Amino acid sequence: MSKKDKELFIDIGVGLLLGTSIIVALFFNKEVLSLFNSENKTESTIEVVLEKNTINKTKFGFDIKKYFFEEGRVKPNEILGSILYWEDVPYSKIEDLVQKAKNVFNVKQIRANKKITFVRKDSCGDLQSLIYEPNDLSYIVFNIADSVYVKKEFRPVETKVEFATGEVHTSLWNSMKDNDLSISLIDKMEDALSSEVDFYHAKKGDQYKLLFERKYIDGKPIAIGRLLGAYYYNTAPKFAFFYESKDYQGYYNYQGQATKKAFLRAPVRFSRISSRFSNRRFHPILHRIKAHYGTDYAAPYGTPILAVAAGTIARKGYGKGNGNFITIRHDKTYTTTYLHMQRFGKGIKKGVHVTQGQVIGYVGSTGLATGPHVCFRMKKNGVPINHLKENFPSPEPLPDSALTKFYVARDSILELMKSLDYLSDTTNHQSFVIYKKIDSATVKP
Repeated sequence: MSKKDKELFIDIGVGLLLGTSIIVALFFNKEVLSLFNSENKTESTIEVVLEKNTINKTKFGFDIKKYFFEEGRVKPNEILGSILYWEDVPYSKIEDLVQKAKNVFNVKQIRANKKITFVRKDSCGDLQSLIYEPNDLSYIVFNIADSVYVKKEFRPVETKVEFATGEVHTSLWNSMKDNDLSISLIDKMEDALSSEVDFYHAKKGDQYKLLFERKYIDGKPIAIGRLLGAYYYNTAPKFAFFYESKDYQGYYNYQGQATKKAFLRAPVRFSRISSRFSNRRFHPILHRIKAHYGTDYAAPYGTPILAVAAGTIARKGYGKGNGNFITIRHDKTYTTTYLHMQRFGKGIKKGVHVTQGQVIGYVGSTGLATGPHVCFRMKKNGVPINHLKENFPSPEPLPDSALTKFYVARDSILELMKSLDYLSDTTNHQSFVIYKKIDSATVKP
């Protein structure tokens, strides 16, 4: 980073500490711009937005200065009619609303504990409109004053690209949770870097940096979008970049090789290994030395178990010692087996094709098990092997014809992450909003 750039980011840090709103334009190529905004843009800029919270001028389409909003929840056994009856709405209007709602929303689907809002001209005024919120993405307007009508509205979903950085002190899981990073983002990071980083040996001092999308409704985060760039450092720096073109889509490392290998490292995310593959292990229940041709991953009851690779369900059943189990044939060489499941995944049966990462069951302790875990076994040409020592073939890298564009996008994302990392160092902030847009298309639940 040049001296001029450093001075610019120091100025930004000072502004942040003073609580001001700042927008800095960074210049990038069209390839990386397509990652941030699906709309075509003629200018190649991404805005770094460090902003105060703004107050909406309307709520449910009503001017907040002209109306009073009383929030509540649907009580058990309440229906639309009873709610409106206690608001002194004439029965004729209630019946009219029910009729007009038929092609918009089934009023019988109003559920207890869902949010409702009473809209009035003032705190003691007559009810103007009733708002029912079936979910975070939409709301139903039952309008009473002036004209009687019912309409369903979808909230605009705002997508922000954000940057976060952190360091492991006790565990990677705790570090990311302390940094207000959701479970889904943790999963995405593991997906992106699964072949580059052994997350089961994360240790104190490991560092990570993430460039990702987060979706908001009315300023409230509702979901994580795409992870655009990931960096992890333990013994050496590791990178994953999301790249999408007409012919290719996925995560690639610095050299342009796909980071997602043919087999996932483990069938359960962020679990711990409680027992390893061994030819001689003291069995905790049978109390004798017995070969353990698998790796045990301890996790809470109900944790999803994932297929480590695409394949076909070869066996599904129950064994006295194995409990609920599934065997998947992946190709002519490899099969995997998952034991002690609490229950099977939806639609899982013999002969069904599954994809890599698909949920095939849930962690339990059926069969001979001292606690909730999945015993994961792998065979190569019919012989049990320790999958943690198997050198699986690497996926095909991007062809030379695609590398040039990938390198341009990679370098732009990397430069942005470096710049924002410097900004976080000067301000002691760990998360920044660097770009935002509001989806123009209707978002449905």
